[in-house]
Amino acid sequence: MSIAVSIRLPEGLANELTHIADETERPRSFHIQKALESYIADFADVQIALDRLRDQKDAIVSGHELRKSLGL
Repeated sequence: MSIAVSIRLPEGLANELTHIADETERPRSFHIQKALESYIADFADVQIALDRLRDQKDAIVSGHELRKSLGL
């Protein structure tokens, strides 16, 4: 099920979106949906990283230690 969402974009960004939609022969809504999916996934990854960084019980491994453990 889809839900309609209305947004306002700066004119330049809207023009770029329209150009991409025309070039790919996909609707603007397709590109907006894909961009939001990517943003939400990245946001979740950042939240997980921050939670792990703040967790006193979670050991911190240096880059050197990581490479050594992987035999690199």
